[in-house]
Parts: sequence; structure tokens; C-alpha cells
Amino acid sequence: MKIIALGSRVFITGIRLVGIEGLKVDSSKEALETINKLIKDKEVGLILLSDDLSKNIRNKLNEIRSKHPIPLIYEVPAPASKKEKFEYRDMLKQILGV
Repeated sequence: MKIIALGSRVFITGIRLVGIEGLKVDSSKEALETINKLIKDKEVGLILLSDDLSKNIRNKLNEIRSKHPIPLIYEVPAPASKKEKFEYRDMLKQILGV
């Protein structure tokens, strides 16, 4: 299975240095459109998404996660992003509808 990263040019450049394919996206909307295309590709097992893009579409991402367990969509800190406390329990509750 393939790993695909989505984010800014700087984010993608760093990801490509470790051998992971990256797609440059400039907005949260563009990221969401790209994710919707990638979930149809059975070869994609993991999507790494820059957290600066994911903040605005987190609810939509959780909807996608609840319907499509594969590929796994994982949010990764963007270069120079501030550390944000993230509650995985809350995300799981939202995905499971609890």
C-alpha cells in the first residue's frame, strides 16, 4: 500500500526526503477534494495531512474516517506549527457516533 502526504510545498519537500509521495495542496478545500479522490484508490493505505490544512475540515475528516477506515488519515504537524493539544478520545467518539 502507498503512503501519500498532502500539504504545502515546504511540508511536501520534507516528506519526499524520506521517500514518501507528496501532493501539494494550497487550501483545506483542495485537501478535502484530493482526499475524496484518494479514498477511491485501493492502493492508498495512509494519507498524511498537514495539520494547518486539517484544522478547518476536521469534522469532514471525521465523517470520512467513519465511513472509510482505509486509508487511514493522519494529521501531521506542519513546519513551524504550534503544538496543539488533540483529544483522540473525542475524535473517536465523534467517528463512532457516541
